[in-house]
Amino acid sequence: MSLPPGFLDELRTRSSLTHVVGRKVVWDQRKSNQGKGDMWAPCPFHQEKTASFHVDDRQGFYYCFGCHAKGDAISFVRETENVGFMEAIEILAREAGMEVPARDPVAQQKSNRRGQLAEVMEAAVQYFRLQLKTAGAGAARDYLDTRGLSPDAQARWDIGFAPDNRQGLWGHLKDKGIEPDLIVDAGLAARPDSGGAPYDRFRDRIIFPIRDARGRCIALGGRAMAADARAKYLNSPETELFDKGRSLYNQGPARAALGKGQPLVVAEGYMDVIALSEAGFGATVAPLGTAVTESQLAMLWRINPEPIIALDGDTAGLRAAMRLIDLALPLLEAGNSLRFCIMPDGLDPDDLIRAGGAGAMQKQLDQAIPMVQLLWRRETEGKVFDSPERRAALDKTLRAALTKIKDTSIRGHYGEAVKALRQDLFQAARPVRQNRGQWKGARFTPPAQPMPGTKSSYLAAPPGARTQDRLREAVILATLITNPDILPDFEGPLEEQEFQLPEHRDIQGTLLRHMGVPPAELREQLSANLPDGALEKLFALNHVKIVPAIKTPGNSEMAALCVEQELAKLTAARGAVREIADAEQDLGNVADEGLTWRLAQAAEARNKAILSQTEDKTEYEIGDNGAQMKRDERSAFGQLLDKIDFTKGRNRTN
Repeated sequence: MSLPPGFLDELRTRSSLTHVVGRKVVWDQRKSNQGKGDMWAPCPFHQEKTASFHVDDRQGFYYCFGCHAKGDAISFVRETENVGFMEAIEILAREAGMEVPARDPVAQQKSNRRGQLAEVMEAAVQYFRLQLKTAGAGAARDYLDTRGLSPDAQARWDIGFAPDNRQGLWGHLKDKGIEPDLIVDAGLAARPDSGGAPYDRFRDRIIFPIRDARGRCIALGGRAMAADARAKYLNSPETELFDKGRSLYNQGPARAALGKGQPLVVAEGYMDVIALSEAGFGATVAPLGTAVTESQLAMLWRINPEPIIALDGDTAGLRAAMRLIDLALPLLEAGNSLRFCIMPDGLDPDDLIRAGGAGAMQKQLDQAIPMVQLLWRRETEGKVFDSPERRAALDKTLRAALTKIKDTSIRGHYGEAVKALRQDLFQAARPVRQNRGQWKGARFTPPAQPMPGTKSSYLAAPPGARTQDRLREAVILATLITNPDILPDFEGPLEEQEFQLPEHRDIQGTLLRHMGVPPAELREQLSANLPDGALEKLFALNHVKIVPAIKTPGNSEMAALCVEQELAKLTAARGAVREIADAEQDLGNVADEGLTWRLAQAAEARNKAILSQTEDKTEYEIGDNGAQMKRDERSAFGQLLDKIDFTKGRNRTN
């Protein structure tokens, strides 16, 4: 719907952003200045201990220097309450005492309908709550007692009981004057195909209300009391209120608990969520009767960038974890990932807490593993790789999995992690040769040590030894600081770079955290947040002083060109070095055609990177160190390539 001109401006004027945000955060009184509307707090959108979330009440905008979340009061309500644009408008308008202009008839009718269904659902919740106190619910109360749920906990979660009565709820709601169509459309009753009288969907079950982020009951979950029930757990059908693939159990309270610094935990079901929350892990949610969907995963990442998936330690739990890996891989982005907390065999979180208390559960959460390790476990656990064919099959499977990752930076990091795990596995499995080709299977070689020549090579030296890379890093950082107007264009590449020197990494992180600072204030903010003398040391370097984009700031085009070229050369050079280092390690085995091709490609890429230095429009001299580096790198290439007989595709043997 279109709103009248000026309505949103007036709404923003009347709405205090500090008041709106203040419901979700705890202000840092040391950094905040309430009189000026300059407020700071730990960010509600990601887990942190420092106050990097800034609210400018006079301008009406917020910005997080950690996760870069930004917006106004409307966007804040949308993100924290998980509601649509118009629903956010209605929430703010009610608080500001403003009346939202009438919607078009169709939209208004739909809104009214959803409101009616929510009221019917709430009436059902109250009916089930009363039934839990009756004599017929004795077995249900006993079951809840065995699960450690006190009456107070049952009240907090609005737990109820549906009696074994075909029309108990139906009759109760009709007596309250609720239209039959609303009862059916809310998913509380169903009409038989034969055309007979409607019947209650939930019978002889413990009832768990499912609420949206705003606290409205949108569905029910029921746990059967009868051992022979067709379904142990039953959820409401999908309705105008409820889309199970786009909903999470306990979403609203979990978001509030996250604002207090808790990790986001994803459990399997209602009882796990309740047990974890009652034990102090309030930021816990669960999918609703299905495996985690793509929409639910997106919701989880909006709440927290790295949820912990806590699954039962049985076969079903492990299968669910493995399926989730395949769903998540194509959706990974920088900062958004998953960690996995697999319970001890045969236990779920509720079992673990009742057996060992909250401390036992915290220990498991602290040991949660990154997704790449679970991926490796899936592809290798219980398998033997004692032949080239089996190892090649593993490589093929891993490549297929990593190809699903769309983000090139993340795919590269996954590749490095998998490569390290692969090397550990295959090194440990390599037997020692004994006396003229005889093998002694009971012994294994330790990981191969670098050759003496390799230790002194620039190509295999620690990152700190690559002088030329350090020079390029310094130029990139200094150019961005001197020309802050181009910073937004390079936020992604800057974040992806792995700077070698600790001082460069400090500047990189501080730049990213202050990305939204006005250009005129950037240098001052950096100086205040970096170690004393860090910027002075950077700009005092001779090769930095002579860069045109730094000597004469203000030419954005020239500055952007300089940064682009230096980033490209840095990436090309490091990529070639990694490939050559890989190939150098593989020389311990027979070199096949693939290895010689890799070496040729690496040599070509590195030569292009070196030769392009003479064509750089923003070229700067790097002095004797850089010239020596070029000679050493070419020498290393020559020594490495000399070890290969390209005509036969194998190592030379002297």
